[in-house]
Amino acid sequence: MQLQKTFLAGLLLSASLFATAQNDDSLMIKKITDEVLLNGKAYSNLYTLCKTVGQRLSGSAGMYKGEAWGQQALKDAGAQNVYLQECMVPHWVRGKKEEAAYKKPKGGAAINFHVLSIGNAVGTGDKGVQAKVIEVKNFEELDKRKDEVKGKIVFFNYPFNKTLLRGAYGDAVRYRGGGASAAAKYGAVAVIVRSVTAAYDDNPHTGALHYDEALPKIPAIAISTKDADKLSNCIKGSYKDDALYIRTNCMMLPDTIGHNVIGEIKGTEFPDEIITIGGHMDSWDPAEGANDDGAGMVQSIEVLHALNAIGYKPKRTIRIVLFSNEENGGRGGDKYAEEAKAKNEKQIMAMESDGGSEYPRGFGCGMTKEQFAKVDTWKKYFEPYDADKFSFSEGGGGGSDIGPLQRLLKTAQFGLSTTGQRYFNFHHSAIDVFENVNAQELHLGAAVMTAMVYLVDKYGL
Repeated sequence: MQLQKTFLAGLLLSASLFATAQNDDSLMIKKITDEVLLNGKAYSNLYTLCKTVGQRLSGSAGMYKGEAWGQQALKDAGAQNVYLQECMVPHWVRGKKEEAAYKKPKGGAAINFHVLSIGNAVGTGDKGVQAKVIEVKNFEELDKRKDEVKGKIVFFNYPFNKTLLRGAYGDAVRYRGGGASAAAKYGAVAVIVRSVTAAYDDNPHTGALHYDEALPKIPAIAISTKDADKLSNCIKGSYKDDALYIRTNCMMLPDTIGHNVIGEIKGTEFPDEIITIGGHMDSWDPAEGANDDGAGMVQSIEVLHALNAIGYKPKRTIRIVLFSNEENGGRGGDKYAEEAKAKNEKQIMAMESDGGSEYPRGFGCGMTKEQFAKVDTWKKYFEPYDADKFSFSEGGGGGSDIGPLQRLLKTAQFGLSTTGQRYFNFHHSAIDVFENVNAQELHLGAAVMTAMVYLVDKYGL
């Protein structure tokens, strides 16, 4: 009987301790959230980044200004150690303003289109390219009509599939990324790609392409969604036999030196175990890169700021990384992972925010089944963030910058998920500016990230 009483008392004590720990964690996460929402610096940091630095394309003057901003922001957030990690980055420049127009002979009015060169593309030079346009809906139609392509400009008019609530970008972006080489295979002289966005406006969206080195490199431009329809109508109407003129002066210069900007606070119990959190420094040049990925950077910095502000002393080393060159090369993420492997670092977890500043809806979790089972028990702590819709999805990676850590070191990954319904309206276009970021949503994302970092730091994976 005494043994049974002792056993029962032990069970009750364990249950009591477990309940107390849960309550303590809920209180801590409430404290974190209150701190970020009431005193967070993410929104003001983003304003400074956007309005004093602006675009941060790899190799540009803006990139170096961004690196200086990042170092200071990390110091202000309380990082104990701030340093630069050098990596070579591509240096693509846009050159003069792009032009695309039907030019009527004998003084007729020209029809002009809103376009942007696609990143990493070669230019036409000042002379430009003039040729008839062949419109195709997809790669399959291009292959069927391959005998019509030689000497023409191929127009990929593939619309953003609005019925795909998740995955529409990945579905459409293949034409921006691989359209130039697909058309060059059949002798095209240039390509035009419908902008990868659900928005219907006059803002063309740029982004990177990837040439097949075995094929000729031809100029590539993105056209706004409104003008994509206008061009399609021109081809079907009175301009069907006319040549379209395009001019671009972009070019790739030799690689140059860039840097990952890193700040950290050392762990008190397990300093050799590292939790990496980050977003990417570089952005496309038409605007300020507010959502892509200024938001991810300031949210990552806010994790450090919030933990310091509430006086939390992490068990493990918390490291913030502002990654270089995500947009058109991925060199920063590769360099960080390569050095981590060379130093035999214990990278126990990595988190990335690169989905814009909208309301947080959960995490993509790239980790083992055992790790995910543990993480899934923490969902109850996220009830204040609308838990019935806040989800942890199993599988995949956390993002392109921390993906190399998973490949090289099997690091568990978290990618912040947002509602994501406005993100691609702004993405890679002239309207990715500070004014299109909501302060409350931005700070909620930072709070969610900090809460997850706290749980991983306290309990490990």
